[in-house]
Amino acid sequence: MDNMNILAIIPARGGSKGLPRKNIKPLLGKPLIAWTIEQAENSKYINKVIVSTDDEEIAKISKEFGAEVPFLRPEELARDDSPTIDAIMHAINWFEKREEFFNIIVLLQPTSPLRTTNDIDKAIELFLNDKNALSLVSVKENEHPPFWSFKIENNLIKPLFGDEYFKKRRQELPKSYMPNGAIYISYVDVLKEYNSFYTPKTIAYIMPSERSIDIDNEFDFLLVEFVLRNKGDIYGKNKNWR
Repeated sequence: MDNMNILAIIPARGGSKGLPRKNIKPLLGKPLIAWTIEQAENSKYINKVIVSTDDEEIAKISKEFGAEVPFLRPEELARDDSPTIDAIMHAINWFEKREEFFNIIVLLQPTSPLRTTNDIDKAIELFLNDKNALSLVSVKENEHPPFWSFKIENNLIKPLFGDEYFKKRRQELPKSYMPNGAIYISYVDVLKEYNSFYTPKTIAYIMPSERSIDIDNEFDFLLVEFVLRNKGDIYGKNKNWR
């Protein structure tokens, strides 16, 4: 790890349809984005923390909480349909044009404030200790097996994966997982090759559902507030939330 230069990128557009201005909406006394900035700044392994934004107010607040905002993201990379990977590649290219190079990118979305510094450091360790891994994505276990899902045809429900799966008990079905949006890690050269954090050798960092809420709307925001206010009760009085 001593030879690795690790850049954390926190993407934060000014626009948001589900919850307007959500990235700087106050959450228990500080802007939403500040939670992620502080988690990244406290990491043992991250060398630089930047916020990629198109918004002057987000940039100002991000700097106040310790992140660097070396540029404002171009408008064409900050639309509703702009892929996050394009913002990541823009940041990499911006630094490399100025002769500053990184080995690893850690993408931390500000809409996952329940992820902890400990999660970030454990994910980095897991990634670097697996010599075959090209990238890492944080996931949570699906609460309900996707094999129990329905499709609707002519107003009738039909098992999406067929009767043979639908009729099985939960214990008979394989565990399934989905990305929780909290942590993405990859080598810079791998991102350049695949233009994605998903590769043929992407490993998973499993997180509990209580720390896997991705804020997209007002309900999600209120749910995160509830978890933060009651984390002692949820995790037990003697367990650390770090």
